[in-house]
Order: sequence, then C-alpha cells, then structure tokens
Amino acid sequence: MRKGTVLEIMNRSINETLPRTVLTSVTTLLVVLTLLLAGGEIIKGFAIALLIGVLIGTYSSIFVASPTVLVLGISREDMLPVAKEGAETESDPAP
Repeated sequence: MRKGTVLEIMNRSINETLPRTVLTSVTTLLVVLTLLLAGGEIIKGFAIALLIGVLIGTYSSIFVASPTVLVLGISREDMLPVAKEGAETESDPAP
C-alpha cells in the first residue's frame, strides 16, 4: 500500500491483524480462566493478574496504539522499510 494515506494504511493494518489479535487473546483467556477456576487458591492471584493483563493488553493493541501513533505525527516515510546497510539493491548487477 504505497499510495495510501497514513490513516488508510493504519486502518487496513488494524483490520488485517484484528482477527489474529482477538483469537490469540481469546485462547489466552481460556487458559487463564481455567487456571483461575481450577488452579486452586495458591495460583488464584497470579491468574487474576494475568486476566487483567490480557484484557488491558488486547484493548491497548486494538484501541490505543494506533491513535497514539497518529497523534504523535507519523508520516508515510516513517512507515517505509529501511534499507539495510551493506545490502545489495535491486539495481546492482549480479556478480
């Protein structure tokens, strides 16, 4: 997406990664809920901390990270891949 605006690129990126993010979070939540319900009294505090962390992390990944980057003023040039030092470019002839 080299011709889109920053907002279009961010929206498309979120839409492409959203199913994977939600699936990962739901899978992790199932394990954490199992620990919370069947793990016993000793591990209950740890499971609650994990539960809160997964919920806040998922919320942050979806709703906070992209708007924060946009507010900080990212440009299209910032999103282009950086050329590695010493790497051959496509215009260099093959040996």
